[in-house]
Order: sequence, then structure tokens, then C-alpha cells
Amino acid sequence: AGLRRHVITRGSREAPVGGRRRKMAGCGAPWCCCCRCCGERESRTPEELTILGETQEEDDEILPRKDYESLDYDRCINDPYLEVLESMDNKKGRRYEAVKWVMVFAIGVCTGLVGLFVDFFVRLFSQLKFHVVQTSVEECSEKGCLAVSLLELLGFNLTFIFLASLLVLIEPVAAGSGIPEIKCYLNGVKVPGIVRLRTLVCKALGVLFSVAGGLFVGKEGPMIHSGAIVGAGLPQFQSISFRKIQFNFPYFRSDRDKRDFVSAGAAAGVAAAFGAPIGGTLFSLEEGSSFWNQGLTWKVLFCSMAATFTLNFFRSGIQFGSWGSFQLPGLLNFGEFKCSDSDKKCHLWTAMDLGFFIMMGIVGGLLGATFNCLNKRLSKYRMRNVHPKPKLVRVLESLLVCLTTTVVVFVASMILGECRQLSSSNPSGNSTLSLQGSSSEDVNSSIKTFFCPNETYNDMATLFFNPQESAILQLFHQDGTFSPVTLSLFFLLYFLLSCWTYGSSVPSGLFVPSLLCGASFGRLVANLLKSYIGLDHIYSGTFALIGAAAFLGGVVRMTISLTVILIESTNEITYGLPIMITLMVAKWTGDFFNKGIYDIHVSLRGVPLLEWETEVEMDKLRASDIMEPNLTYVYPHTRIQSLVSILRTTVHHAFPVVTENRGNEKEFMKGNQLISNNIRFKKSSILTRAGEQRKRSQSMKSYPSSELRNMCDEHVAPEEPPEKEDLLQQMLERRYTPYPNLYPDQSPSEEWTMEERFRPLTFHGLILRSQLVTLLIRGVCYSESQSSTSQPRLSYAEMAEDYPRYPDIHDLDLTLLTPRMIVDVTPYMNPSPFTVSPNTHASQVFNLFRTMGLRHLPVVNAVGEIVGIITRHNLTHEFLQARLRQHYQTI
Repeated sequence: AGLRRHVITRGSREAPVGGRRRKMAGCGAPWCCCCRCCGERESRTPEELTILGETQEEDDEILPRKDYESLDYDRCINDPYLEVLESMDNKKGRRYEAVKWVMVFAIGVCTGLVGLFVDFFVRLFSQLKFHVVQTSVEECSEKGCLAVSLLELLGFNLTFIFLASLLVLIEPVAAGSGIPEIKCYLNGVKVPGIVRLRTLVCKALGVLFSVAGGLFVGKEGPMIHSGAIVGAGLPQFQSISFRKIQFNFPYFRSDRDKRDFVSAGAAAGVAAAFGAPIGGTLFSLEEGSSFWNQGLTWKVLFCSMAATFTLNFFRSGIQFGSWGSFQLPGLLNFGEFKCSDSDKKCHLWTAMDLGFFIMMGIVGGLLGATFNCLNKRLSKYRMRNVHPKPKLVRVLESLLVCLTTTVVVFVASMILGECRQLSSSNPSGNSTLSLQGSSSEDVNSSIKTFFCPNETYNDMATLFFNPQESAILQLFHQDGTFSPVTLSLFFLLYFLLSCWTYGSSVPSGLFVPSLLCGASFGRLVANLLKSYIGLDHIYSGTFALIGAAAFLGGVVRMTISLTVILIESTNEITYGLPIMITLMVAKWTGDFFNKGIYDIHVSLRGVPLLEWETEVEMDKLRASDIMEPNLTYVYPHTRIQSLVSILRTTVHHAFPVVTENRGNEKEFMKGNQLISNNIRFKKSSILTRAGEQRKRSQSMKSYPSSELRNMCDEHVAPEEPPEKEDLLQQMLERRYTPYPNLYPDQSPSEEWTMEERFRPLTFHGLILRSQLVTLLIRGVCYSESQSSTSQPRLSYAEMAEDYPRYPDIHDLDLTLLTPRMIVDVTPYMNPSPFTVSPNTHASQVFNLFRTMGLRHLPVVNAVGEIVGIITRHNLTHEFLQARLRQHYQTI
């Protein structure tokens, strides 16, 4: 006996799950003594193990639940759904569409209000903190009590970060920006708790404390997550966290509608954060959805517009008192880029500057790849050494990050800053440049004069002792105010501390820190070009913007959506070409070394995310190479005891509904051409079909599962056709024949021979786990002495009443069930799911699965037999690479 690798059957699963390790026989420690034997043992196929008599019993214990599940985006066209369609006329259809538009508008308005709430309190807390600390610093500069000022700043920051960390302890998925999780959700993966109302509360409160606490984080990323939660929850009119929020509104309670609204909410979050409704729509299209519903585009854009104008209306009214002026389109305002009228030689950019922009894109890609590499190592360290420990350790880590950041900011501002000359104007005329809705006095009010004599100011303190948005405006629009040493130190400190902060247990965005790092890098390049090359005509604000785009593109690797977001934020269409070129170069450079930051965190979580397309090399694989042949199936008419056994001993989400073609058995064993071509797909299911019957019988300690006689049909089992009759003719004759009427004594048995276990399984449809549990809980069954027509019928609304939290089989009271009762699953199964042939190329399977938003893709051979099933797990890059290596080894 050799080492037996523990592989959990993935016939209908969508993601890796944990499980108990199977006992290793004969290949114990030290492993190096039997590695050769183990390698040979692992390479054997299931049918070879059966022939050699080396099969081993599987665990009969209940398997643990999954961490990740896929979304059921594909519609289940069963009888209850068809009844709804029959009752739907044009008038009801238009009413349903109108309600959708109302919901989309409400999502945009609510997302804008969430952004207004976060922005208002961030400004309030930041102004309070900076006012107290600035007053203390000015007083202590003469008295020599700067330690008191530092303690005051630490008191504010540590208190805010402690509150933010506590909120993350309440809801752990509120940590980070939330963009990786929303990207997974829109790709088709259900991350637990990601769109719950409690997550929204913790996210919104936590991010305002994180930003006000002085950490190098932004509130723009969490706004995307917040908008997605609003989109997921508002059309449901119910809440799981707060169960009292419950309205009788049965519409939109499906994964398909919910996912569409999440797309609209994520786009609204981008629009509210940057004032970029078109950029938000493209973000939802490019970075979010694994496929796109064309009818959704206009709704998403409308939702983004609603969010932008809601936030703009209230912010402009509150901040400037001019209601309806619409002067502040987003949380992050880049201001207006234009040269002074007095400087005739100044241009925003010229064709000669494109060469410098390309070089900045290359450097930005390298810096972004370095940032992602360091952050990945830090995240791995957290997963190994911080997360397994008590939750208090995560709070202590966040406080340590806050303590270090506060001390570094304070010391750098006091010691490393340079005193620069104050001037109301400069040769470029940009130091007092008016911003949208702001006067030059408002811009200059952010200048800090710590430890500097009259008519001078501290350039380092001007960047650190201001809100991040003010620092961005300073770098974009104040010309000649920062020394190269200050910019270099600011970039280095911000780069390292923001890399350390992202991934800690606080809500944190990455857009603003990346923009600040990139803007300081761009201003440094502009200063060097002016000082050492003599290019006095260049506009420093343009180089700051291009530097911000280069670094941000090198970190997140976004192209189309980020280009449009930056163009809309600057309100300057002439920047379109340089921003696009810079982002493309930064992405190509960074992709040469590693993935984007969001893709890295998705990989670290182990989420089965589907890429846009497969590699060309994957076309060497067929559906038969990547499918899971080990199936757990049900019959059209099955006893309750059998269903309970199946549901309690597996974690599959869907089960093929099959019948056994005993009429084909002789032809099958004789090697008929139509079936012998696919026999190799059947051999690998020997172990599972025997083990399945064993688990069913041992779990309930009763009669094995069986396909029972349909009492409403009086058909008699047809006689076996003569051997000379053509198999194709048999198939045509049975085309409209009801399901075979088999008696319990003809059920699968452990005493079957190997040939009997090869019996073909005709595929009739898919039944979901949630549907089976709902049928059991609602008592949908009939006795053996009755007809299946006596079985109660459930409507579509009753089937979806418990969405999204369907009951669990482990919570079912078995004493209320009669094991010998029979359930007819045929009215509730999906009789027409998408299927593929075993010989279909992997790229075709991938495109079908991704573009149609599937969760299960049965593999059916030429005669209608199910030979395997393909799920999201089977199409991930890692799984395809492993199967490709096996393919090469076989060759």
C-alpha cells in the first residue's frame, strides 16, 4: 500500500473546502523513505485501484461546510418558474421594469448619502484634531513642550484607530478596501457576509475613523464596497443582521437580480468617490463582472449619475451654502488644471513630454510591482502569525501601525521639513490657483508654518498636517513650493507606511495613498527637469497627475476605467492621451513581474476567480480532461431517507437527476460504438458509486436509496429489445417515454459486480441543494401507496421565500420526517441546463461557463448519459495548469 492522497469529490462543488485527512496506510514518516513508491501510488487511476483491490473506504462523517460558493445566475426553468411566466403579461412586465429603474435610482441616492455621511464626519474629526494639535504645536514651539503635542496627536489617532479595529472585530469582512471581495462577488463567487447590512455599518463607521485617525488610507475604495452593499440590500427590503427589517416584497430575491444591483451599487460607489459616473460604469464592467448583461449598462450609468448628483448637491450646499450649485462632484476633487493667463509660454503638456510620460509609466510600473510584492509578503506574514492568534492581536497590530505612522509624521514634519518662502504669485502663477468652489485664501490656508520664521512655511508639514485631499491639491496645483529632498522623503515614507497599512484590520482604501505617492514622484520629476535640464515651460501639475496615474496603474493594473476616472476627475479631456499611454505602459511593466494588488489579495484568500480568457495552451485539454467524473446523483422519485442521507454526507450544491438505462445495458457491455467511445469517462466513477451507496445506507441505517415506481403512470417496463435491433432506433422510440418504472429491488446495491456499476445514467436535469431542503421542510412528498399527483405543489414565491439564507439540512428535525415517503423532484429540477460534449475544447467550455454566468456545467455524451460535471473550481488557472501537466505526462 502507498500514500493515499486525500481528494474531496468535487462533482458539484464550486470551491475548495476543508475536510478530514484520510488515514495514510503504509507510507508514514519518514516520507523520504517511500517517496518513489508514493509517487507511483498517487499516479494510479481510480479504475486501476479498483482492479488491484486497493480501494479504501471513505469517511462516513458529515463533511464541513464550504467557505465560498458560486452564485446561481442561470435561471432554473422549472414548473414553478414557468407558472410565473404564464401569468406575466406585457403590462406586468413593464411594471416590473419600472420598479427596477426605481430601485436603481434609490441605490444611487443612498450611496451618495453614505458618501456624504463619511465625508462630513471625516472633515469634522480631522478639523478638530488638526486645530487642537496645531494650536498646541504653535504654543509649544516657544515653551519647548512638543512632547505634549505629540501625545495629543497620539491620543486622537489611537482612539480613532481603536474604534475602527473594534468595528472590524464585529464584522471581519469590513477590513480593507472591499474591492477584492466585490470583484469576487461580481465574478460569480459568494463571499460570506460581504453584502450584509452589518458590514455596511461597520465599513462606513470604520473608514471614517481610519481616515480621521491619520493612517495612510483612503475612503474611496470602501465607498465602492458600501455602494455594492446598498445595491445588494435595498431591493430586498429585508435584513439578516436586523431581522425586524422585513417587508413583504417578493421581487428581485434571486442571485441574478441581486448581482445586477450589486454591479450598479459598485459603479455608484466609484461615481460618488471620484465624481466619475462613466468611470464607475466602466469599472463595474472591466474590474467587476465576469460577464455583462447589455441591458444593464444604461441602468448602471443612471445609478452612477444619481449617486454623483446626490453627493454633489448636498456637499455643495453644506460646504458653500449654495444649494443647487453642484460645485463638488465627488469626495476627491482634483481641481482645475490651467496655466496662468500671464504666462504665455506655459502649456499643460506638449508632444515632447510624451517621452517623459512613457518613462514615468515604466518607473511607475516598477514601483507598483515593488509595492505589490512587499504587501503580498506582509499579508502572508499576517495570515501565518497574526490571524491565527486571538483577535486582540489584530487590534494591537493596528494600534502599532497607527503609533508608528503618527510618530513618523510628527518627527518628519518637525525635523525634516524645509522653510520655503511664502509668495502670493510665482512665474507660473499657480501657487494661488483657484479651485472649483474655492478661493486662493482657502488653498493657502492649508500651508503650515511650523518652526519657520515669518514669511516662510514648512513644506513637509504642509503635506503631512493636512487632510489627504488637501495634500493632493497642493501637489497638483502649487508650483515651486516643495524641495526635491522633501518630495523624496515624503514619497519614501508614504510608500512604506501605506504598504504596511493596507491589509491591517481596519477599513482602508488604496486610491488616495497611491495618488499621493505618485503625485510626489511626478512633482519630483518636474523639479529635476526644471532644475537640471532647464525645461522651464513644463507644467508641474501635469507631471504630478501623470505620476499619480503611473503609480496607481502600477499598483491596481486598471486601464480603461482608471483612464476615464482620472479624466472625469480632472475635468480636462486633453489629458486623455497621456493618461492612457502612461497607464498602459505602467500595466505592461508591472504585469511582467506580478499581478495587481486586488488580484493578489484574491489569490491569497483562495477564491476561485475566473480570468477573462484561458491561455492558448489550454486548448490541448478537453471537457473530459477537466470535468469531475465522481458524481452524487438523485433519481426523479426518491425516498426521504435517501435525500437526507445525501444532503447530510455531502456538501454538493447541485445533484444530477438521472435514471438507469437498463435497456442499453447489453449493448453497453458488448461495446457498441456509440457508447464504447465514452466508456473511459465511466470507469472513474466506480469508487464513488459504490461509496455513495455505502454512505447513504450507513448514514440512515435503513434501506439504500432507490428509484421508485411512479404510481401515476401505469406503464409496464418494456421488454428488452432483441440484440439485432439498432441502438439508435431504441433511443428514438424512448424519446418521449416517461421515466422508467423501477422497483426497490432493482436499486443499486453494494453487491453489484463491476460490470453492473458501469450501468449508464441518463441525464434529465439538475436539482439544487436549496430546492431539496425546501421540499423536505415543507413536506412535499407522497406515500408509496399514493400517486405522485397527490404530492403538494409549491409556487415560485414559496420556493424563494427563504432567500438568501435557505435552511440547512443539519438544522432539520428528522423526527418530523417519514423516511419511507417519496419525493418527486421532477417539477422543481432544471430540465434544460447548459451541457457540453466530452470532446469540447477547454476554451469553449470556459467561454460558455463565463459568458453565461453558469455554476454547473454537466458533461453529457452522445447518447444522453452524464459522464461528469464542470464547476468553477475546474476552470481556475491553477486547476487547468495541473491538468495540463497531467496531460503532458500522459503523452
